[in-house]
Amino acid sequence: MTESRPHQDAFRAHVPDEVRQHVDAARAEMRRGLETFLPKEFFEHRDTARREMLLAWRGVLDAAISRMDEKKSQA
Repeated sequence: MTESRPHQDAFRAHVPDEVRQHVDAARAEMRRGLETFLPKEFFEHRDTARREMLLAWRGVLDAAISRMDEKKSQA
């Protein structure tokens, strides 16, 4: 599910493909650069925190769906 956003579409419409390729390459190099001076544990912690946030959102969505189902069954 990769839907583009309006500001992304505007960016794509006004910026040549070659420039976007350079931006993407620069972003990838920045990530690799971070890996050279940040400890491995930083990335493990980041991934764990991201997973916990996603699980929290899953709980919020599950609760909202349950409430919708309850209201529907009571109607």
